Amino acid sequence: MDNELFDFGFTLVDESELESAQRLESVESSVDEYQARLDLLYNAIQPLLANLKMSPDKEYILWPDRVEKIEKFETHIQNIYKGN
Repeated sequence: MDNELFDFGFTLVDESELESAQRLESVESSVDEYQARLDLLYNAIQPLLANLKMSPDKEYILWPDRVEKIEKFETHIQNIYKGN
């Protein structure tokens, strides 16, 4: 290091600036969590919609064990919604 002043890479802040930075980190963490949950919801619903659009020329849908499968899907969606 020639004759340059080495500043050690830190900055002084007051308490309000520190609290703001901590709140910002908390909000960013929450945003990331909610974005991940939204992505999971989207990825869960998209295959259902794609399958429903698959053969628009057919008037009827054959869906054996429909109630059981819908209830399982509802549980899956609720778990994503609740963050489980």
